[in-house]
Amino acid sequence: MSGGLVVVGVDGSASSLAAVDVAAREARLRGAGLRVVHAFFWPALHVPLGPSPYGPAEGGLQNMAERLLNEAVQRAKATEPEVDVTDLMVTGEPLTVLEAQSRAAELVVVGTRGMGGFVGLLVGSTAIHLAAHGQCPVLVVRREPDPDGPIVLGVDGSPAGQRAIEFAFTEAELRGASVLALHAWSTWIAPLPPPDPAEPYAHEPGALREEEEQLLSQALAGHQEKHPDVPVERKVVRGGVREALIEASRSARMLVVGARGRGGFTGLVLGSVSQAMLHHAYCPVAVVRAARA
Repeated sequence: MSGGLVVVGVDGSASSLAAVDVAAREARLRGAGLRVVHAFFWPALHVPLGPSPYGPAEGGLQNMAERLLNEAVQRAKATEPEVDVTDLMVTGEPLTVLEAQSRAAELVVVGTRGMGGFVGLLVGSTAIHLAAHGQCPVLVVRREPDPDGPIVLGVDGSPAGQRAIEFAFTEAELRGASVLALHAWSTWIAPLPPPDPAEPYAHEPGALREEEEQLLSQALAGHQEKHPDVPVERKVVRGGVREALIEASRSARMLVVGARGRGGFTGLVLGSVSQAMLHHAYCPVAVVRAARA
């Protein structure tokens, strides 16, 4: 075992139990331990935690929390028996508890929406908050992945995306999977036909695509050499970034994106592309923040 740690947040919902299955597999692939964490927020509301004097002895919020935590642990052990599974109940709200847990983890796994989610909300606040503020990569389990698909990697060429690239290659290597490195460039940067080819804003036909292909090659430089056994397909498309990544996610094992890349607004912790993937991708989505300066 590597001594690493994968953390999964659970609340008893079907979404969080699906996240347990994925987290257990992630721990096995890494040779890491798995910590199943439940944030017990009821004490902060100053409500009775024990069973009612008029109800069964096994009733009450405290017993309910212990049961759901034990259920998640047993599910993890059944999914991956060789993984060392521990449990932890922490008093506090899920956002702060899981963010604190991410400081010691190499990966945090959560479901899309738990018991406290609002009807009609595609991704809960806990998943979005962690993706923006977690201290390690965050894997949000949306749907069952294609077990034979590639790791789809969104590349924008920004320095902030380098950790996401390394994460994607590592994930592919652990699984014996390939990487589909996808770079989409927006149509708004394409030039209008100039009245005079000598104008400085004119581009030779195909020049923009060549520049974007070069950007993708430069972004991947070094990673392919570091992971020589990982097959890589490079794809440059002209069109919307969100649409291209969502479409590619249909047949993916995992979609990997940076938290905020080129074009992000200063002060915006989680970019619009990352948020769109959390809401609409067809596979689990890993959001990888850039290293702190």
